[in-house]
This record gives sequence, C-alpha cells and structure tokens, in this order.
Amino acid sequence: MKKNIFKILILVTLTAVVSCKNTQKKEVKNTEEKGYTVEPKTTTVNWIAYKTNDKIPVKGQFTQLNIENSSKSKTALEALNNLKFSIPVSSLFTNDTIRDSKLKKFFFGALKNTSLISGTIHINNETSGTVDIVMNGITQALPITFIMSEQMVSIEAIMDLDNWQAQTAIESLNEVCKELHTGTDGVSKTWSEVKIEVATYLKYE
Repeated sequence: MKKNIFKILILVTLTAVVSCKNTQKKEVKNTEEKGYTVEPKTTTVNWIAYKTNDKIPVKGQFTQLNIENSSKSKTALEALNNLKFSIPVSSLFTNDTIRDSKLKKFFFGALKNTSLISGTIHINNETSGTVDIVMNGITQALPITFIMSEQMVSIEAIMDLDNWQAQTAIESLNEVCKELHTGTDGVSKTWSEVKIEVATYLKYE
C-alpha cells in the first residue's frame, strides 16, 4: 500500500513539473515582442523616365529587390532606417522587350560597374529622408519623401541622372532611340530626370 502511495506521489510530482515547464514556455512565447520588417516580396520599385521636349513619360519597374540587413524593429521608421538594398539591372521591365534590351545595353551598358544599383536609406523624420545611391561608380544622396499608413509605406523621389555623371549613357540611349525620342518640334531628347516610386508593405509579427 505504501509503495503504491509513493508511486502516486512521484507521478503527481512529475506531472506538476512538466506542467510548470510547459506554462513557462508558453509565457516566454507570449511575451515575445512584435516588430516590423521590410520584405522584398511585398515591395515594388517603379520608375518613370521622359522623352521628347513634351516630356512624354516612359514607365517601367525593377522586378527584383535584394535586402541585405532587414531585421525586426519596434517601429516602421526604424525598419527603414539604415536599410541596405541592391537592385539587379537585369530585372528591368517595361513591358516592351525591345525597349528593355536598349535600356540595358545602351544606357546601363554605358555606365561603370552597374550590374547592380545599390543604396542605403537614411530617415530624417516621419515624412522625409535620403538614400545613398551607388551607380556608375558614384555615391550620391537622393532626397526622398514618404507617406506611412500603418504597415504601408509609399516612397517618392526625383532622380537627376546628371548627379551620377550619366550624360554619356543618356546620349548613347538617345542616339539609338533618336526617332522614337523625337517630338512634334523635330527635336530628339532623353531627359536626365527620372521619377522613382516605391511601395512596401511591412511585415508585422
């Protein structure tokens, strides 16, 4: 009888210890803080270039984005600040294969070390910041503005390619696209101005 009671006591004790451990594990999981991270899969990078003196828009995008140091952050601003990224030029897409080939060969092909466009985001406040863009072997700060709505962030910038000494590449592209870039005034022009539009839906978990 005493042996049976002793066995029951051991069983009850072991059950209590296991239950305690499970409770502690659950408590640890429940106390883990949620945070924001930037996801390439939920980020789009669009651009608008311009041709002719009438400034006709030519729209395109980069379909691939690599993020080097995304980590969970307490706020959306912290998730963006100091974020490093790179964009393969090969992912350029305008829904026109001939145009895509010309841009890759005659524009980007005329630049130095530009299989990738890379950058680092720096946040100034809740609506503005800069991106250190590396292109054509040159690093320049690009001013950005953005709108945040919970997990959704929309970023805009006007990029002047002259700041990256891309004049030769622009002339190369304009020469091969001379007829297509000629307006009603008979002048062929490819603008150095490019509008950048980025939208990202931050993961929060």
